[in-house]
Amino acid sequence: MNDGPEIVALGEPLVEFNQIHAGDPHTYLQGFGGDTSNMAIAAARLGAQAGYITRVGDDAFGKMFIALWRHERVDTRGVAIDRSAPTGIYFVTHGDRGHAFSYLRAGSAASRLTPAELPLDVIRNARVIHVSAITQAISASACDAAFASFEAARAAGVKVSYDTNLRLSLWPIARARATIVASLACCDWCLPSLDDARGLFDSGDNDAIVATCHEAGAPVVVLKCGSQGCVVSNGDRRETVAGHDVRDVDATGAGDCFDGAFAARIVAGDDPFAAARYANAAAALATTGFGAVAPLPRDADVRALLERRS
Repeated sequence: MNDGPEIVALGEPLVEFNQIHAGDPHTYLQGFGGDTSNMAIAAARLGAQAGYITRVGDDAFGKMFIALWRHERVDTRGVAIDRSAPTGIYFVTHGDRGHAFSYLRAGSAASRLTPAELPLDVIRNARVIHVSAITQAISASACDAAFASFEAARAAGVKVSYDTNLRLSLWPIARARATIVASLACCDWCLPSLDDARGLFDSGDNDAIVATCHEAGAPVVVLKCGSQGCVVSNGDRRETVAGHDVRDVDATGAGDCFDGAFAARIVAGDDPFAAARYANAAAALATTGFGAVAPLPRDADVRALLERRS
């Protein structure tokens, strides 16, 4: 019997302060973020057995995260407590150009993750491990840990899910591009967003972006296009999935929700095309509330939105 979560994410959690009213410095809603943490919670809410691998500070925010994951039924056996480094924080502000992020994460507990500290049993007993480029960008040791997790997963027959999540405030484009391209060769599916892919590959053409990801080694590519839906390709077949008409208020965490929903459906037995249609609906629902975690949907909500289209 498999002992442990079937979907495991590796990365950095961050406490979130999200501005409710654009331009008003007095209205911030405290929540939780960190792309891979959001992914794990999304997968768990949608019925998958999910777990997380990270380090948190021995502080109030670290304790809040552990309580959150346990409440959300996210397995915490891969979470370590660092008594000499803090849990990271970020702020979200909103304006005419959408949402913007400001971080207090330098030297965070999660950035001190190393390959030697990876809980290899958790990885080997999973069916999917999910990593993003943000995990690789926060420190050299975390980047090494990400690649070590790929190696351990592939040796054990565990599928690798990879999000190219690009944060140029964390590293220069040349290093980001080299690391991400190397990671595409290690994954079973990649989940780039259109905005990230434009910067990474100097192209705004969906077909060209998908082709570039395949050429780098990704067998399945799901290009997330925000409100316009997504494009999914397995190299032989390509499908464009239209966006859903919802009352969106905050896109924070929507792409992470997509990642969690996609993995949950793959583990449940869907092919990539069915999984992408489901994840597309889940991500749309994630934009209908404020914060990265609070609006993450449940399976019944996703099914209801999909039925409206059928």
